[in-house]
Amino acid sequence: MAISLRMDMRKLVGRNAARLRKEAGLTQEQLAERCGLSQQYLSKLEKGERNPTVVTLHEIAQGLGVSHVELVRVE
Repeated sequence: MAISLRMDMRKLVGRNAARLRKEAGLTQEQLAERCGLSQQYLSKLEKGERNPTVVTLHEIAQGLGVSHVELVRVE
């Protein structure tokens, strides 16, 4: 997928977070607990409805055991 100037970064982060979570075999509840977030927040993030801070991206990446770069990677 080529990056578009109009690409919504919230949707990109949400897609990547959901994919990485599933690849890790985690539920939203499990990942939320690892990150100190609510399951509702994580659900909205995965849908592209939340605009996470840099700190939140770091916490999610830590919970997934990946680099924060993986959450913004365009594939």
